[in-house]
Amino acid sequence: MSPTSSLRPSPRGFTLIELIVVMATIAILAAIAFPVTSRVIQAGRASACISNLRQLGAALQLYLGEHNQVMPTLQAGRTFISQDVPVIDNSLNAYASDPRVFACPADNLGIAAATGTSYFWNSSLNGQSATNLRFLLLAQPGQNAEIPVLSDKQGFHPYASNKVNILYADGHASQDLIFTTSQ
Repeated sequence: MSPTSSLRPSPRGFTLIELIVVMATIAILAAIAFPVTSRVIQAGRASACISNLRQLGAALQLYLGEHNQVMPTLQAGRTFISQDVPVIDNSLNAYASDPRVFACPADNLGIAAATGTSYFWNSSLNGQSATNLRFLLLAQPGQNAEIPVLSDKQGFHPYASNKVNILYADGHASQDLIFTTSQ
């Protein structure tokens, strides 16, 4: 045995304690990152949903331009896509740039697939002049920023409890509180 060979350190692996510490650190980082990532994904879907509502608002404006500024007469929604009733997806489809705007990206219940859309139409606006809309007592004529036109059928956005996306008559869309009734 030569004196130089005993000076060389022998290869050494990780100890069990070092491996457990590394795995625990990775687990903690994953536990922190997963909820943040999930919320970012949900917020992205909510933003895409609001974008869909804005595009439907543009489609409605095109419809109004061809129909003397008179709101369409539509049902709020339908139970099955096979029902032949006037609703937004079969009345505004000719004016929409893409048929996917009728489905909220966060609609994981398949409501759009079953009914044709993820959005409700405010049927109290049926047949009204778009220049002089009335909606119950919530808004005065001409105050279209307060009049909802379309909204999510359900609260598709779980991080925003009691809120749905709403398109207003003035063309803006936002996430707002909904009123719930106790059962």
